[in-house]
Amino acid sequence: MSTAVEFDLIVLGGGSGGLAVAERAVQYGQRVAVIEPAHLGGTCVNLGCVPKKVMWYAANMAHTRHEAEGWGFAAVHDQIDFGKLVAGRNQFVDNIRSYWGGYANELGITVIQGKGVLTSASTVAVNDQTYTAPHIVLSTGGVPFVPPVPGKELGITSDGFFDLTAQPARVAVIGGGYIGVELAGVLRSFGSEVTLLDMLDSVIAPFDSMIREVATENLRTLGVEMRLPFRVQALTETAEGKFITSAADEQLGPFDEIIWAVGRAPNTRALGLDAAGVTVQPNGIIPTDDYQNTNVPGVYAIGDITGRAPLTPVAIAAGRQLAERLFNGRAQARLDYNTIPTVVFAHPPIGTVGLTEEAARAEFGDQAVTIFETRFTPMRYALSAHGFKTAMKLVCVDEEQRVVGLHLVGDGADEMLQGFAVAVKAGLTKAQFDATVAIHPTSSEELVTMKTPRDSA
Repeated sequence: MSTAVEFDLIVLGGGSGGLAVAERAVQYGQRVAVIEPAHLGGTCVNLGCVPKKVMWYAANMAHTRHEAEGWGFAAVHDQIDFGKLVAGRNQFVDNIRSYWGGYANELGITVIQGKGVLTSASTVAVNDQTYTAPHIVLSTGGVPFVPPVPGKELGITSDGFFDLTAQPARVAVIGGGYIGVELAGVLRSFGSEVTLLDMLDSVIAPFDSMIREVATENLRTLGVEMRLPFRVQALTETAEGKFITSAADEQLGPFDEIIWAVGRAPNTRALGLDAAGVTVQPNGIIPTDDYQNTNVPGVYAIGDITGRAPLTPVAIAAGRQLAERLFNGRAQARLDYNTIPTVVFAHPPIGTVGLTEEAARAEFGDQAVTIFETRFTPMRYALSAHGFKTAMKLVCVDEEQRVVGLHLVGDGADEMLQGFAVAVKAGLTKAQFDATVAIHPTSSEELVTMKTPRDSA
C-alpha cells in the first residue's frame, strides 16, 4: 500500500449521523474524512425517511380525493401514475444527494468513495490506500434483515420497495413493525390489495397498548387484511404468483410482491472490527458508553449500530455531541437518550414520547400511575365517510401527576408531537397542561382539556 494519508477524524459511513459529526468537527478546524461506499445521506436520504415521506404524502393525497365528495367536490377515483410519482421522488432524492456532495466539499470534508475496513485502532484501508487518524467514528447504519426461510429471495426488502417502478396489485407485507405498517398503509392507499402478517398478535409491538389497538383498527378501516399472528415457514412461486406458507401449513396468495419488513440489523460486518479490537455483540451491535466510546480508546460508534434508538435525529444529535466533546472542549457533552420522540408515518400517523403505560407501571408501581385517555373521530371527517379514529393518552406519575409519557394516533399526530415532546422532556405536570389555553377547534386541544382519569371515568 502507499503511504498513509493523515486526518484528525475519520468517519466510516456518510449517513446522517456520520455527516453530522464530520460537519461539526470540520467547523472546529479538524481535518476530516468521510468514507462512504454508496451515496451520501445514508438510509434516511436514499432508502428511508425521505423517499418514504414522499410516498406517504402521495398516499395522503389519495385519501383526500376519496373524501372530497362529502365536502361538495366531485370524487376522483383514478389510478395513481406510479411511474410518474417514482420519477419525481427519485429526482427529489437526487437533489438532496447533490446538496450533500456540494456542502461537504464547501466545508472542506474529504469524501472517500469506497468500503472502509479497519486495520488497527487508528488506520482504515479503502481499496489499496490507507488512512490514519487519532479519532475514528463508526457510523455505518443498518440493513434490512431477512429471515433464513426457504424461498426468502422471492421477497423484497424495504430497499427493494424503492426500486419498484410499477405498482404491484397484490402485496403481502411481512412484519408489523413501523416499516411494515408504513409500507402497508402507502400501498393500500394507492389501491393495492394488501395483506399484513406478523408473528405477534398486534402491530407496532413495542409501543403503548392503546397505539397498538387503535393502529390495528385503523389499518383494518383502510382495508388492509390483517393476519395476526402468522409465522412464515416458506415462500414459493408458481405461474399464478407468489405464495406464503405458515408454520401451521396455511397458504396465502397469490401475490405480485412480498415485502420483508421484519426489522433491520446493524451494518457491522466486514468492517475489520477484530483487527481494531472493537467489541461487537453476536447480533452485530457495537456497545458504547454514554459518551459513544467503544471499548477501544479513539474509536467511537453512533447511530443504528449501537442498538440505541435507531432514528436519524438521534444519530445526528449523538454525532454533534461527540464532536463537541472531542473538538470543542466540552468534556461532559453527550446525548440524553431518555424521552426521545418517535413518529410512525402510518395512515393516520402515530406519535409517541416517553414511557408507555406498561413501562410506567413497571417502574413506578400501579398506585403511582394515572392515565388520561380519549378517543374520537376528528372534525376533519365530519362530512366524510372515510374517517379514522384519533386516540390520545397521557401517562402521569406520583401525586404531582408529572407527565412521563404521551401517545397519539390520528391525523396531525406527527406535527403535534414535537411541541408536546418538549413539555414531556421538561417534566411538566398535568396541572401545567391544564393551565394552557386550548386552541379550538383542533384535535390537539384534547391534550390540555382531559379532566377525568381513565380508571375513574
